[in-house]
Amino acid sequence: MLEVKFYDSIEDALLKFAVIIAKSDGKWVFCKHIDRVTYEVPGGHREDGENILETAKRELGEETGAIDFTIKPVCAYSVEGKIRVNENVDEETYGMLYAADITSFENELHSEIERILITEELVDNWTYPLIHPLLIEEATRRGFI
Repeated sequence: MLEVKFYDSIEDALLKFAVIIAKSDGKWVFCKHIDRVTYEVPGGHREDGENILETAKRELGEETGAIDFTIKPVCAYSVEGKIRVNENVDEETYGMLYAADITSFENELHSEIERILITEELVDNWTYPLIHPLLIEEATRRGFI
């Protein structure tokens, strides 16, 4: 069983990753990892010495090639259950959700992301189908999308 919970704030030290719901010119921006056939929203793990906003900006740039963008925090969230980043079913892992509007991109990607998809429709082949649609729903509910 997988459970996603949303919080207005969480102690910074608990935040392990940042996920960014991104749009460009009113269209969704999704990533396709080189080792997968599915799509996901940009995001990743916090590196030592980074604050969580720096993580979000770095991951957005690395995974989408975004050069110019605005980014805003939406909320903190947690995932409890067995997923790739969480080996222990009973452990609750915390992240920060952001919304971004990308105005320009690099010409090519320099990461494990094979390509980005910019589309008017949400994808239906999610890498994390039990998580990412809920994040988009929460960002929409809170008025960020």
